[in-house]
Amino acid sequence: MEATMNKKTKALTTEQYKEIIHTMREGFSGCRPNERIATALVLEGNLGLRISDILKLRPCDIVRDGDRYRLEITEQKTGKRRVFTVPLVIQQYIENYCLRHNIRREDLIFPITERAIQKQLHIVCDYLGFEGISTHSFRKWYATEIYKANGYDIALVQRLLQHSSAAVTQRYIGIEPQRIEAAIEKHTQLI
Repeated sequence: MEATMNKKTKALTTEQYKEIIHTMREGFSGCRPNERIATALVLEGNLGLRISDILKLRPCDIVRDGDRYRLEITEQKTGKRRVFTVPLVIQQYIENYCLRHNIRREDLIFPITERAIQKQLHIVCDYLGFEGISTHSFRKWYATEIYKANGYDIALVQRLLQHSSAAVTQRYIGIEPQRIEAAIEKHTQLI
């Protein structure tokens, strides 16, 4: 089911990302603020992990390695082992969140269900008038932003997401239609 759902799920724009997180944190009439869910979505959008893997995170999973931090996880969906550097700013963000909420090193950072996050996100997106957005939109936004910021290096994004091929990654972030449109735009030669 996730594979078919993801094809319909859009990647966020940066503006949508900011608006959703801000609205989730501030709340609105009929919807209380929810820092926990906002923080989980921020991590998904900044680490590129699936929400199921974000929900398994514990502070002790982020390990100091010399002058940097690393995270080792086994992805729930694929069973693949993944080790990567966590930017210092993200590590500090997580640490501050845990301190504010008295989360111990061995505790789950987000003791909440994926369904609860999807439900809250749906409420916020309805309020903002956004369609086709789910938690997976945050991972797609991450992939798209990394792709654009790194010279459109599809192989880099493929490795980050642990996809089996560049073609899978291209479909995942919707590159093909963008490339076709760009090629048509570049070719235009009006006289």
